[in-house]
Amino acid sequence: MTLSLWLALVGAQALISFTPGAGAVNTMSNSLTVGFRRSIWGVLGQQAALLVHIAVVAAGVGLLVAGSPVAFNVIRYTGAAYLVYLGIRKFLQPPVPTEQAGPLYVEGAASMFRRGLWVNLLNPKAIVFFLAFIPQFIRLDEPLLGQYGVLAGTVIAIDVLVMWLFFAAAARSFSRFTSGPRGQQILNRIFGVLFIAVGVMLAFA
Repeated sequence: MTLSLWLALVGAQALISFTPGAGAVNTMSNSLTVGFRRSIWGVLGQQAALLVHIAVVAAGVGLLVAGSPVAFNVIRYTGAAYLVYLGIRKFLQPPVPTEQAGPLYVEGAASMFRRGLWVNLLNPKAIVFFLAFIPQFIRLDEPLLGQYGVLAGTVIAIDVLVMWLFFAAAARSFSRFTSGPRGQQILNRIFGVLFIAVGVMLAFA
């Protein structure tokens, strides 16, 4: 991959990562719930899903999903339902006593990783997007393995930086609101509504 092509990839991926979506909502919610540092586990789960998407497209399976309305809709509505479920659970999550607030509670790393994985994995539009995105940066007359390695490494590195150092860090500015039950309840409902809204958009957009 030439330097100019790689720089174009960096610019395109940065723009994509900064576009708010389910991953950003999940990252900000994690940061408020378990703290900035531990929110990295959810971000890593989301990156694992991106790796799967890239591998699926590279293997050609993405063409089958994109070309099959049934397969596309099954993944689509499953993903939408999962996001709505997360939203309802977040909306109904009760505040914790003030003395425990700060992060609100300690969720296991594996649990956050799994949720991050499913949030990004159950999004068939990501596969369709990568089908359109990846060919712009792959040259068929050059060794493919190295190109996909550079592409995957670049995409993941940028997404980790944006998700963790931008969205998770930005969520810390709201941390003062979680010091009391009322603030916790408001933020839980805000993020619950955001999860539900993204799920509805995934289902009907």
